[in-house]
Formats: sequence, C-alpha cells, structure tokens
Amino acid sequence: MTTDQKGAIAEAAIAFEAMKLGLGVFRPMGDERYDLIFDTRPKLLRVQCKWAARHGDVIVVRCYSCRRAREGMRKKVYSRDEVDAIAAYCHELHRCFLFSAESFHLKSHFQLRLAPTRNNQRRGINWADDFDFAATLGAQNGAIAQLGERLRGTQEVAGSSPAGSID
Repeated sequence: MTTDQKGAIAEAAIAFEAMKLGLGVFRPMGDERYDLIFDTRPKLLRVQCKWAARHGDVIVVRCYSCRRAREGMRKKVYSRDEVDAIAAYCHELHRCFLFSAESFHLKSHFQLRLAPTRNNQRRGINWADDFDFAATLGAQNGAIAQLGERLRGTQEVAGSSPAGSID
C-alpha cells in the first residue's frame, strides 16, 4: 500500500471508532495540520490521524509529517499548538490509540508496548492498553466525563447523565 492509502485507511478507521463512541466527527476545510475534529462535548479536539506500524511487541507511531520541498524532504514534528491529539490506527491489530499533546509534543516517534520488556524494565514504558482509543476517550463513562473538565476553584467533571440529557 502507498502512504496515501495507509493514511486514508487510518483516518477512516479512527473516524469510525470515534463515531461508535458517540463523538461528533468533523473534517477541517483547507490545509490544516490536523485531519479530524472530535466534538467531545463541550470541547473540540484537533486530531492528527496516523498509521501505526507494529514491530514485534512494539507499536511505533510517527509524530511528524514529511513533504517534498526544493531542498528535499522536509520533516516537521507536531506540537501542541497545532494539534490537540494524535490518533493512531494499527492495521495488524485492528486497534486505535489516542495520545494527548503532552504525550507527543515535539517528539518524532511514540512507542507503545504490547508485552513486557525482556529486561523487565517498567519505568518510562508506554503500555498500549493505557492509550487504547475507547479507554482514553472513556467508553464506559462517556467521552464527556473523561475529557470535559472545567476549572472552578476545584475540578469538576462536566456533562450530564446520560450524556444526551439536558440538565
């Protein structure tokens, strides 16, 4: 497959998973650094979609874009000023993952472990299950409860129960 085909598949899979979770999914008009916008009610997230490759027990997500320029290939990493999250689709596992801007800010790659390391290292490991799409967006409690915090002296969870009710 070409990189364009992989990108289109990843974007479609990510949009599908977001819609299954009840999120509004929108596409920006124009050339933006993000591919989709998720409406998590009350917040909008600018999401860059990526194809994630599996290498043994590790899933590797590229956190940059490459474009042809006069001087050759131009590689540019994503920053939190440009996107709020990176969503990655691993075709081999048929799974989607979501990373907040704090996770990838100015990094070229992000790695997720599927199994323990051979040397039993535990510190600094990004476990795939911790970044699972549904878990990150809060499938059990709804995306609203997980991502919709507002500050008012103390932190409160925004949203209503059920998510579609008006109170």
